[in-house]
Amino acid sequence: NWANESSPKEFILLGFSDRAWLQMPLFVVLLISYTITIFGNVSIMMVCILDPKLRTPMYFFLTNLSILDLCYTTTTVPHMLVNIGYNKKTISYAGCVAQLIIFLALGATECLLLAVMSFDRYVAVCRPLHYVVIMNYWFCLRMAAFSWFTGFSNSVLQSSLTLNMPRCGHQEVDHFFCEVPALLKLSCADTKPIEAELFFFSALILLIPVTLILISYGFIAQAVLKIRSAEGRRKAFGTCGSHMIVVSLFYGTAIYMYLQPPSSTSKDWGKMVSLFYGIITPMLNPLIYSLRNKDMKEAFKRVMPRIFFCKK
Repeated sequence: NWANESSPKEFILLGFSDRAWLQMPLFVVLLISYTITIFGNVSIMMVCILDPKLRTPMYFFLTNLSILDLCYTTTTVPHMLVNIGYNKKTISYAGCVAQLIIFLALGATECLLLAVMSFDRYVAVCRPLHYVVIMNYWFCLRMAAFSWFTGFSNSVLQSSLTLNMPRCGHQEVDHFFCEVPALLKLSCADTKPIEAELFFFSALILLIPVTLILISYGFIAQAVLKIRSAEGRRKAFGTCGSHMIVVSLFYGTAIYMYLQPPSSTSKDWGKMVSLFYGIITPMLNPLIYSLRNKDMKEAFKRVMPRIFFCKK
């Protein structure tokens, strides 16, 4: 029972409340980052949907990533802005549960989706003649559905383990939002067995996809080096390079946060890392994919005038 007898009606999110001078700069950074995230990801979604030339598996998965990043930040940032702006640090128990489940689900889904995107790039570079057959519409749909379903299943499992820990009335969460490591620190029981179980599930969701990504890019690097055309190598490195930057930013911070015991994480450093993969990375993703991708830049030039100026 998630709402057990030791569950308070609300939690207090401490954030950086002990550093009053940080509140306004943090509010400004969050507001700017969230605005850029919304504009960037909505723009990518619209361009990928409206431009016929981008109706390919790569941009289908990129649309999924943009939807995911948009929901990912919306789960936490608006509430953080309200808390900082009105100096209100509380969140209801139900709100905390919803935030924990959705944030964890979307994070896990992104782990799997990035692995699927790396497989798409592997087939495009290493098996170009079979690309259309392998990456057919139904296969792409199944892979995307598998990522979303597995991400939410993992979240329900990890959230139930975390929320069932007795908290003995503790309600001060030393974080900006409800996240597994921060909530585990509220427990008044031995958390080591639960930490071991959570570590196992986190390792599956993080390490298996990142291993598959590294293997895929090992084969891609070999194939690209064999391309005689400089233009061909440049295009391959351009599209794959964007994906690798996103992978490095997301996995590096997520692995740091989830693959070590919560007790060993510096509380302030942990908060900064969470802000990075929860807010900064979703903001950077559309910038990375649009600025480093020639096809995407050309699509923006074709589609944006139609959207903003009603040009055909």
